[in-house]
Amino acid sequence: MTRPGPVDPPAGPVAPDRLARAVDQLLNQISHWTPSRWAASRGVRADQVHALAQALADAEARCTGRAVRPVPRLESDTVLPDQIRVLAADLLAAGPDPDTLATALRTVEATRTTLAHRPPG
Repeated sequence: MTRPGPVDPPAGPVAPDRLARAVDQLLNQISHWTPSRWAASRGVRADQVHALAQALADAEARCTGRAVRPVPRLESDTVLPDQIRVLAADLLAAGPDPDTLATALRTVEATRTTLAHRPPG
């Protein structure tokens, strides 16, 4: 599984709305992708977005004291934006601490940056 790469840490404390905006920007970037666009990267894009979904779910689990569980990989990659939307909302509803917000923001931004580059092939 491909994990998003590091990016520069956010300057100062991260407000929840900053994470929400970053997620919205990512969703605007990928929510219109067709199955062929997801497939054009031989699964790399989908792996990256699924890794982000898992990171958001793990962060929410830590905030709420729940066990970390694998995020299911559904049959169609076109549902990944919906998974990100729901998992980000769950994390924000859990009231994450500043470090968790900063880590989530870095991960979302790293994923967005990586996806902006053309896929191999």
